[in-house]
Amino acid sequence: MTRPADIPAEARVRRIMDQYVNECRDNGKRPSVLAFAAQLGLSNTTFRRHFPELAKEISALRSSPTSPAGDGARPSPYDVLVARNAKLRRANRSLTENLRFAAAQIQRLALDNARLREALESTSNITRIDQPGRGRRH
Repeated sequence: MTRPADIPAEARVRRIMDQYVNECRDNGKRPSVLAFAAQLGLSNTTFRRHFPELAKEISALRSSPTSPAGDGARPSPYDVLVARNAKLRRANRSLTENLRFAAAQIQRLALDNARLREALESTSNITRIDQPGRGRRH
């Protein structure tokens, strides 16, 4: 089986990733799977599909607090809190997006249910009691 021409070999990607991680460490930035995939000219999904282990490594590096000097010293309590806060914000964004999606699905299902119920009642010649204007006289 041959590789598509636009997907680089794993050894090359690993070498570029090591350079990218070192640059991020030197600049005090956290590595990002999305930014690295863009650097390779790949979409995030394509990168994750072809290189799942590398994506996990970058994600692990991103979620662990970095020390300012990069000397392997323990992160300060502030750095730990910043990392936890960033992780919670990402989780919050994801959960909010999922909630919006679920609400939209419930709305669509409610409309489908009403439409199907109406179609069933009309084909079965069922008269609804709760229709306005029928049998209600004051």
